[in-house]
Amino acid sequence: MPRLSILLAQIVLVLVRAPGRASRPWLIPLELVALVLLMLFGARPTLRALERTHRRRGRLTPDLLALVLSLVVASAWLTDRLGIHALFGAFLLGAVMPKDGRFRHAIGERLDGTIALLLPLFFALTGLRTSVRLLSGAVMWLDCLLIVAVAVAGKFGGAALSARLTGMPWREALALGGLMNTRGLTELVILGIGLDAGVISPALFSMMVIMALATTFMTTPLLDWLDPERLRRPAAGRRG
Repeated sequence: MPRLSILLAQIVLVLVRAPGRASRPWLIPLELVALVLLMLFGARPTLRALERTHRRRGRLTPDLLALVLSLVVASAWLTDRLGIHALFGAFLLGAVMPKDGRFRHAIGERLDGTIALLLPLFFALTGLRTSVRLLSGAVMWLDCLLIVAVAVAGKFGGAALSARLTGMPWREALALGGLMNTRGLTELVILGIGLDAGVISPALFSMMVIMALATTFMTTPLLDWLDPERLRRPAAGRRG
């Protein structure tokens, strides 16, 4: 699902930036096709060669890691030059990564420390770009509440109703809806892309961040109140 969301965001971004390239709009689909072919027939064989080297050496050496990171940077730079967000380049490279779990796991282990450093910085940057002061007046706050309500109805209500229609008890269906109602890192990434591209205004960006925080924070008290496991504990005790 996060991959689909990122892909959809990139398609929207291409459509938004296309008018600015009106002198050669016919090149946009050709560039995208060329990019995909480059990933399939250029980046994928290279990554497979690196994966075979990793298997032969039995560990992820610094030179292998440097080559993988160089490919990520090059792919991000290329997509940025094509008028697509740099994130899409890294996404495509990950999509063509060999399916060998050991190679992927070794890269993930090596980058864990970097993620622990950069992820808080990303959330801090998102917070700095969010300004509640932009929501001036009752109308804007009403719009913000409406965004939160629509978001809750879409994910919480949709998931809970679907679970109930499949035969799940209401309490457990509502708990599932509460879990589905949370927003994560992917949402903030997509919002940042939209803000950078000018698709959404800073005020709307702030509203969407508030919505993401509100729907995420409401999950724990909602689950504590529902406590679907409470229905199973007495039954388990009677069986014992």
